Amino acid sequence: MTLIQQQDAEYIASTYSRFPVTFVSGEGATLTDESGSKYIDMGSGIAVNSFGYGDQEWVAAVAQQAATLPHVSNLYYTTPQVKLAKELCTRTGMKKVFFGNSGAEANECAIKVARKYAADKHGENVKPVIITLENSFHGRTLATLAATGQDVFHHTFGPFPQGFRHVPAGDAAALQTALEAGDVCGLLIETVQGEGGVNCLTPEYIKAAYDLCNQNDILLMIDEVQTGNGRTGKLFSYQNFGIMPDVVTTAKGLAGGLPMGACLMGVKVQDTMTPSSHGSTFGGNPVCAAAALSVITRMTDDFLLEVTQKGEYILSQLGGAQGVLSISGSGLMLGIETTKNAGELVRALLHRGVVTLTAKNKLRLLPPLSISWVELEIACNIIKEELAK
Repeated sequence: MTLIQQQDAEYIASTYSRFPVTFVSGEGATLTDESGSKYIDMGSGIAVNSFGYGDQEWVAAVAQQAATLPHVSNLYYTTPQVKLAKELCTRTGMKKVFFGNSGAEANECAIKVARKYAADKHGENVKPVIITLENSFHGRTLATLAATGQDVFHHTFGPFPQGFRHVPAGDAAALQTALEAGDVCGLLIETVQGEGGVNCLTPEYIKAAYDLCNQNDILLMIDEVQTGNGRTGKLFSYQNFGIMPDVVTTAKGLAGGLPMGACLMGVKVQDTMTPSSHGSTFGGNPVCAAAALSVITRMTDDFLLEVTQKGEYILSQLGGAQGVLSISGSGLMLGIETTKNAGELVRALLHRGVVTLTAKNKLRLLPPLSISWVELEIACNIIKEELAK
């Protein structure tokens, strides 16, 4: 154990089971540890480092804004925040944006939007219920844990906030029954359940959810914390399905490595949130907003097409490879079910110089969207070699 690892154990809360590696720098999609060893990063900080490490445009945007105006409160206007909101709305068709600092905060905002929308129309607590799906994951605050459709998260920290119901993912009949109960204000779903095992909802199910929400004046809210910001080959994953949600939440890759979350609101709810109904000290911070602008403005059609092509390359290399049972996901968000234990496989790959993740029983790949073809080829070859052992 190195000195840094010893001091981590002494001074930092024991909330993470860390691997015995201390990273000190990175370039492209390659990380370097304190001993100088190199690792190809196929996790990107859990879908955060959209343009990898040392990206000069991102670095310049952050440095320039940090030197000019690092922070003022949201009682005043700042240019990067407005420019970012305009870019997001223009690219999505959404109308208003609330900025926070994380995916959990973005989802908290969505919950408040849905309940306030219903309260304004029907009175308080008449339609307070949010429907989510079993096997979902929406964050680690008490409310977003309650929204998360996994029993494993519903212990220790109770009592949890009320007003959430979970239905089986993919069961349109169960969803219809839940949405027509009469006390529901919103449906919150992930098009790909990332933490739940990289499980994709079908286009038919998503269309059914969209239609049912419209028929019952229930807000359709898409959690794009992990799927958003180019991860699936579209700016946001819902754009793969020809629907227009009422609310979209995102974070992770939005600011390319700095903490930022966003709750995007559509036509129906664009005026729901009013002064003092919500707020955030750091939300829309100028430095984070400048970083996000450098990320989002470069996600052109050509760039997003290459994300799709890179995902297809991984499928071509690993699909049917020895030890691979199945592959799920979309774009550069993939879950690989193998004959090996996922946790043990991640450790073995780390020893070989490839950083990966798990999702339930699967190996999870979330590389930087800008990963080079060379880095991608090397990583895929090492994964195949390790699976063949």
